[in-house]
Amino acid sequence: MTCVLAIDIGGTKLAAALVDEAGSMLRSATRPTPRTEVMSALAGLIAEVMNGGPLPEAAGIGCAGPLDLATGTVSPVNMPSWRGFPLREEVRKLTGLPTVLAGDAQCFALGEHWLGAGRGSTSLLGIVVSTGIGGGLVIDGAPLLGPTGNAGHVGHMSIDPNGERCECGGRGCVERYSSGPNLARWALEHGWSPHEDPTDPTGNSAGSGRAVSGTEAMDGQAEGADGRAGDASLRAEGASGKAGDAGLGAGTTVKHNGEKADARALARDAAAGDPVAVAAFERGARALAGMIASTAAAAEVTTVVIGGGVSAAGKVLFEPLERALDDVAGLAFVRAVQVRQSTLGVHASLAGAANLAWLAITANG
Repeated sequence: MTCVLAIDIGGTKLAAALVDEAGSMLRSATRPTPRTEVMSALAGLIAEVMNGGPLPEAAGIGCAGPLDLATGTVSPVNMPSWRGFPLREEVRKLTGLPTVLAGDAQCFALGEHWLGAGRGSTSLLGIVVSTGIGGGLVIDGAPLLGPTGNAGHVGHMSIDPNGERCECGGRGCVERYSSGPNLARWALEHGWSPHEDPTDPTGNSAGSGRAVSGTEAMDGQAEGADGRAGDASLRAEGASGKAGDAGLGAGTTVKHNGEKADARALARDAAAGDPVAVAAFERGARALAGMIASTAAAAEVTTVVIGGGVSAAGKVLFEPLERALDDVAGLAFVRAVQVRQSTLGVHASLAGAANLAWLAITANG
């Protein structure tokens, strides 16, 4: 059976799968990302997936960045043991396969274009809104990676040149307004106090709300996957589940009056009508709208797919986003952009890594 090896590397988990041309997973496995000896853990994961399975024709990797495609190196922010790490070459040597690399958010966009909410789009922007904000562009069916592989870094597009200073050193970056931790930070600064969660006294419940698309695919929904080999599609239409620790609350452990003060709690309170929580999401949605409108004007994207933990907030994010886009978008082709929620959830980047490998096989064919 013809297949490729897909690898997804993030700060919280490693995932790998053998994927056929239709997007079905023939074998798959996941492991937590260790703080050190990441390559050793990845090698064990790859061996588990490949052992006894069909021999893949190529390997595709989606990895947290920054990265440098010219050298095939990665320096993920949340993986301090990898700085300028030659990931592409290490995987090639380990597997003996032709190996291609892209950022995880770029693979998210490619996966949604191939199997998810962006299928059929001629020009797509994928956005991952979680602890940070990442993005990727797929133009005419191919990922737009840029000279060093960092194209689509929309989280650090400035939507206010006089705005707040971002952690990256820039000013007015959309991430400073719309990421999960920054939504919660602004709300706390403006008097929000998280309400007690009536459904879970431990504070571990998922956020409320449903996206306008009617889906419930949430970042973190498959964190507990057992990783056993099976015949499952990377398509996840209709999949549901609670947001895990990698979702709305990613990267935050702040407590206020004994309650978790993270984006999950903020989403719950916004859905219940808390005015400061509602205002925080409206502010974040307006920043996202400015970025989407600007990207659409520059690249004429026709479809935007939003995933990541914060997208699990549902209507408290998507409804103000729709209103803000109506306000900030002027030109007809910008106003025509369709915004959708991810249907692949945590599988999107793995699907994109597989598609990256299939595209490389076709190009070299």
